[in-house]
Amino acid sequence: MQRRHPVPTRWLMTDERMGEGLWRALARLPRGGGVVFRHYATARDERRRMFAKVRRIARTRGLVLVRAGATPMRGEQGVHARRGRGLVTWPAHDRAEAVRGVRAGAKVLFVSPVFATRSHPGARARGAVRAAAIARGLEVTAIALGGMDERRFRRVRGLGFAGFAAIDAWVE
Repeated sequence: MQRRHPVPTRWLMTDERMGEGLWRALARLPRGGGVVFRHYATARDERRRMFAKVRRIARTRGLVLVRAGATPMRGEQGVHARRGRGLVTWPAHDRAEAVRGVRAGAKVLFVSPVFATRSHPGARARGAVRAAAIARGLEVTAIALGGMDERRFRRVRGLGFAGFAAIDAWVE
């Protein structure tokens, strides 16, 4: 049986463009934070090795580790964008996607993009008020994603977001 964890309020979304910055980001993420391990384009064996290294760091630092992608990983504590065991997280770019996530058992919605982000150049930001409306009234924890950092989170917290997720905020 997997241990249950409180839903983190600070999240790191990993991807290949981080390079060696991944390890710096994991060190900067506050204790008790969450990690969504994506690295979709990484070859399977390398992805498993990398996940194992992230898992060791997560255990040491008290981080919750969620796996994205179809291949199960040893030690994952949840899944992203699919039904599964443990903590289920889901991307929500609009209300329909948010509802699909809740129906699939998601306890956390990553609502994005709140602000412009380097992860999705040219993608239109929703703005804080429109982004917050995506999850309003749903029995789920809403996490702001897209151009987020601590300063911006203070601006949107009162709109119903429980926390934020980022890449660059933890790397820079």
